Amino acid sequence: MGLPRAYIEHVAIRVKDIQWHVTFFREVLGLGIRDEMPASGGVPHQVWVRGGVQLISDPGFAGPEARLAHLGIMVEDYDGVLARAAAFGARALPAGPNWLALPDGLNIEILRAGNGAVEAALAIDPRA
Repeated sequence: MGLPRAYIEHVAIRVKDIQWHVTFFREVLGLGIRDEMPASGGVPHQVWVRGGVQLISDPGFAGPEARLAHLGIMVEDYDGVLARAAAFGARALPAGPNWLALPDGLNIEILRAGNGAVEAALAIDPRA
């Protein structure tokens, strides 16, 4: 059996001023909003910027830098990845079996890739 195929689909980052970041990504980098979820019922305002960045509003954050919330990773072998992750000591989070806490504190979200999605993403040469 070969190694599993996967790619990082998004990086979720907690930021103090979400609107400033949305404007920066749009005005400086030309990366518009792909999706948005308004704050509701204790869930913070979240924005997905084209290019793989998820911004999560955290106005109370007082640190000098943003904070990583989780990595979203697309995989072909969804069930196999979850089984192998458990064998490595990853534990499922309350959000669901595809939300994993790694032993050192990093959280990852495992996303099921559609047919050919991983290969298409891996075929992109960012330096070309």
